[in-house]
Amino acid sequence: MISLENLQKQLIASNYDAFIIPTSDFHGSEYISDYFKARKYFSGFTGSAGTLLVLQSSAFLWTDGRYFIQAALELENTGIELMKMGEPNVPTITEFLNSNTSSIRNIVFDGRLLSTNEVLKYQKELKPTIKIEIDNNLIDKTWALRPRLPYSNLYILSNFFAGRSYEEKIQAIRNIMKDKNVNGFLLTSLEDQAWLYNLRGNDVPHTPVFLSYTYITNENVTLFIDQNKIDLEVNKYLDRESITVKPYFEIYEYVKTIKGKNILIDPNKVNYSLYNSLFEQNNITFDTNPTLLLKAIKNETEIENIKMAHIKDGLCVTRFMKYLKEKFIEGDKLTEISLSDYIANLRKETKGYVDLSFNTICAFNEHGAMMHYSATEESNYDVDKPGFLLIDSGGHYLEGTTDITRTYALGSISKEMKKHYTLVLKAVIGLASAVFMKGCRGINLDILARGPIWKELLDYKCGTGHGVGYLLSVHEAPNGFRWKIVPERNDSAILEPGMVTTDEPGIYLENKYGIRIENELLCVNAGTSPFGEFLKFETITYAPIDLDAVDVSLLNDEEKKWLNDYHKMVYEKLASELNDEEKEFLKQYTREI
Repeated sequence: MISLENLQKQLIASNYDAFIIPTSDFHGSEYISDYFKARKYFSGFTGSAGTLLVLQSSAFLWTDGRYFIQAALELENTGIELMKMGEPNVPTITEFLNSNTSSIRNIVFDGRLLSTNEVLKYQKELKPTIKIEIDNNLIDKTWALRPRLPYSNLYILSNFFAGRSYEEKIQAIRNIMKDKNVNGFLLTSLEDQAWLYNLRGNDVPHTPVFLSYTYITNENVTLFIDQNKIDLEVNKYLDRESITVKPYFEIYEYVKTIKGKNILIDPNKVNYSLYNSLFEQNNITFDTNPTLLLKAIKNETEIENIKMAHIKDGLCVTRFMKYLKEKFIEGDKLTEISLSDYIANLRKETKGYVDLSFNTICAFNEHGAMMHYSATEESNYDVDKPGFLLIDSGGHYLEGTTDITRTYALGSISKEMKKHYTLVLKAVIGLASAVFMKGCRGINLDILARGPIWKELLDYKCGTGHGVGYLLSVHEAPNGFRWKIVPERNDSAILEPGMVTTDEPGIYLENKYGIRIENELLCVNAGTSPFGEFLKFETITYAPIDLDAVDVSLLNDEEKKWLNDYHKMVYEKLASELNDEEKEFLKQYTREI
């Protein structure tokens, strides 16, 4: 690749041995705008997670199990070696660097793109012979026609939707600051800032946030942002709330003026360049952003709104299912892209729609085995033969954010396919039916989903579920389900009433098919006994699960009851908003088994 070769030439000219390019922006975001997609530009790998290590004459890409199949295809003929994270005999980046000290004497990176924790980990684990350097301009020097920083106007999310005012939120944060004995708090994560201010933007694709930094003291709040994004209405709002506004990049000079303070930062979110300017002249407290848990526990207004969003979304998914099933039988031309566009258009026509919550995954047959497949003009399959269509999609509405996956049987499918589909359904039901002691984390409950699949000696190389934001990121820490703790995912918090988490186990067979069923679960109180306080889940996704793919003989009585009760609820939630033909279709696919 010419772009990679140019970067390697620059490494040689600058006397650097290794350059680390993460998938990140200056804020530790999961989803990033085009300006920050350097890893994609230099490697060709389009997945949403991975780290590229570029040496003077070679390159290596680390990514997780969600992307092994996709990365192998996209890295073919690039000369970049795929490093499958977590697999046996695959070294971590630091292990790799330490084993090559004869040729690697220094590593370099943009200090704004790596978190404080990441760099401190490198400093701790790398052999002392390897020097760590920062170069914030190397990407600019070698990225021809780099996109510009994103630009979008801010808008206010009223209390009718947010349920809690800025004043209430900033007071809650200051109370926590007092408890932690800090008088400064540097907040850099984009979703947390949007939540705090009850503001939204469009700087990141499918994530309604805006590029900014915030510094909070007991007396003042300073917002660092491109001021051209602030219209008159938002400016009045910020003035009314006594929020000082400064230019976006001024944060890097501003932090150098802070001295003698006790400052709270989240080392997984605050980038190393900011920390490096703060730590010598201040006392730094490392802790998770207090906004994270405040944001994850949805208030009563948000919960009611989210349920309304899921009714809207369930109507779209039901209409899509009807269209898919009928057009396939009629033999109309269907493709992965045309179907992806169809469901997107259904959402766009819905009142309160803001955006898709992520790029739709519409994958037919073997494409479904790639968990995060994205159809292109080159890969776009015709959906014209029997098999599974997996579609993972969602929407942002003023009432909240949705994320739903359904796998549909088209034509006659094999006994094995029905068995695997039913195993995934059993997994969904197992987790959704949980009643558990307060204090449990997702790691305590993951076996309820993974168990039926593990019994067949199968597995899926990802978590079972993730938190969901409110008109924010579709992936939201700190709640989630997985069978082992992955520190960098930060999704193993104690489950609390008001948290919304997805339930999405799956089976993925390379070169055959993928199956995933995904609902969202609201954590609620289950009751108290002499043994303590108990919690459970309420399923708040309302759309049919494809009965055409279910082998009913594999379900026990409790599972059949759960499915029948779920489908009864779906019909009751949606039927009144459908026409007679749509209602009849829904009745057929929510029938009792």
